[in-house]
Amino acid sequence: MQNFIDAPFATLSSTWTTSRRGFLRSAFAGAAALALRPALIEPAQAGEGLTGAGVNAPTQLAVVRRTIEVNGRPASVYGIQQQDGTPGLTLREGDTFNVVLRNETGEPTSVHWHGLTPPWPSDGVPDAPLPLIANGAQRKFDFPVGGPGTYWMHAHTLQEQQLLAAPLIVADSNQAKRDEQEVVILLHDFSFTSPQELLARLTQNRAPSAPAQAISTPGAHSAGKTGHDGNVTDDDSMPGMDMSGSGTAQGSTAAMQMSSSAMPMDLNDIDYDAYLANDRTLDDPEVVRVESGGRLRVRVINGATATAFTVDFGELEGTLIAVDGQPVEPVKGRRFPLSMAQRIDVRLQLPRERRAFPILALREGGKERTGIVLQAPGAQVARLADTGNMHGPVLDLALEAKLRAAAPLASRRPSKSFDMALTGDMAAYRWGLEARPRIAVDRGDRVEVTLRNTSMMAHPMHLHGHHFQVVAIDGRRFAGAMRDTVMVPPRRSVTIAVDANNPGQWAFHCHHLYHMATGMMATFAYNA
Repeated sequence: MQNFIDAPFATLSSTWTTSRRGFLRSAFAGAAALALRPALIEPAQAGEGLTGAGVNAPTQLAVVRRTIEVNGRPASVYGIQQQDGTPGLTLREGDTFNVVLRNETGEPTSVHWHGLTPPWPSDGVPDAPLPLIANGAQRKFDFPVGGPGTYWMHAHTLQEQQLLAAPLIVADSNQAKRDEQEVVILLHDFSFTSPQELLARLTQNRAPSAPAQAISTPGAHSAGKTGHDGNVTDDDSMPGMDMSGSGTAQGSTAAMQMSSSAMPMDLNDIDYDAYLANDRTLDDPEVVRVESGGRLRVRVINGATATAFTVDFGELEGTLIAVDGQPVEPVKGRRFPLSMAQRIDVRLQLPRERRAFPILALREGGKERTGIVLQAPGAQVARLADTGNMHGPVLDLALEAKLRAAAPLASRRPSKSFDMALTGDMAAYRWGLEARPRIAVDRGDRVEVTLRNTSMMAHPMHLHGHHFQVVAIDGRRFAGAMRDTVMVPPRRSVTIAVDANNPGQWAFHCHHLYHMATGMMATFAYNA
């Protein structure tokens, strides 16, 4: 069998095609691992670990295998780390993204710089246009970092399910001057079952699915990659990941809800073995030391492949200051929704009492939760259960409708408009994107795309290489947030506006890994 990760795209037009068999293969990976500290992110003071603005010295990053403990068992996963073992990367606005990425996993892989706007060849989607990075090989990246924000890096293969992800923070030039502590939380869903097997369970005994998308998942036995059409390719050159365990892919026990139209809505495709915050469960959460009365900037990244969360700050009222790395007019609250691939920046003012404050991520529609604990000096940290008494909220567009960009797009009429239907059938596990007309733009266009969800699952839609503005919900116009990923609930529509200023053949897809793998990917294509 060919490895999904190395399979070429069948097309770079409106869709990428790959076979499901190849996609399943790509999820397998070897069990060898490097032992790293359990916490993914250690607390850092503002300005710590930043490169100097404009410094061109290359940063060495390695994609590695490592072992963490999940539910008392060793788990072989991936990671992206610097030479000293630090996960991820922190840069400053004005820097050059001068990175040498080396693959030490034992199989081909790729990394997408989610939220940055690099030239198309540096985007990290396999074969769009560059192939996967072979084991032992390295690739050089050199492009302007762009503006500050909370971004992240992750595989565009099934390896993403096995934690091939890390934070990518771009600090603003004034960050070091602020008297505020930085805390980064990377959320994930975890299964001991391989992603190939999870996908097979979702699609077994069902009607033939749409062509697989260009997602790659390398591994020792097989790989799968997804390209612009979202289909998994059947190419032996793509590797996979190896995960063995008990996670189920038959729908969550609390997955079925009723939509406002009284039609059943499915929330979760997979019941995972664990939900992680910085690689840890609430059995042994990361405890971040903070100052009593101190000020924090908490950056939360939903790196889960198929799980949405509500981030719950408990007793602490926070101020939301950015979404997907883009500043918004401040919004106060204690709970904020976070779909797959989305990020929030929340500023907190801690009370002067010597106490501990959990920050929890509540699984949508389920009682499962994960998180970290903020600990003031001398505070006792109580044990936290990994399940709560209530089901997590179902995500909606209430917050989205309130958000206003701090730096919106300039006002102008769209030169091109498109309508895209988000289609799907849970019973057949068949998902797709139908754009009318096919998305083809010219440099300089102001483009509007109306995303109409005709299915009964929510879809977090991500556009590569650009930032867009939410300009309408269900046809109601407003100057919403700038984003790179927007969640579209069942039977709702969201219109986005984007300036076509970065030529290429860009992926435009649902960031639910298994929806993307079974057809939910298209191309935002520039004309030659």
